[in-house]
Amino acid sequence: MEARAHARHIRISPRKVQIVVDLIRDKDVKTAAAILMHTRKAASEPVMKLLKSVIANAENNFNMNVDNLYVSEVFACPGPTQKRIMPRAQGRAFRILKRSSHITIAVKEKE
Repeated sequence: MEARAHARHIRISPRKVQIVVDLIRDKDVKTAAAILMHTRKAASEPVMKLLKSVIANAENNFNMNVDNLYVSEVFACPGPTQKRIMPRAQGRAFRILKRSSHITIAVKEKE
């Protein structure tokens, strides 16, 4: 049995989220939460929020024991990109890409 949670349209680049997500893959949820609490990256806040959500989903919807949970799957996919214009010299315009992410976390019970 596995519990999942998704966070969609998070306004941070998936490349930046991937750094944080790689830290907690295959760790138990208490260790993962401790790692996220002490990681000084902007992406650690939405990932921590999502981890708490997936723990609550596992406990309430699937009656799993929180002490036996581990992060079985976690990944960040690119979401929609907002395109903006930055004025430059001599009438030119450069494009600014404001990227977003879709983050997914799944937890399972240890056997």
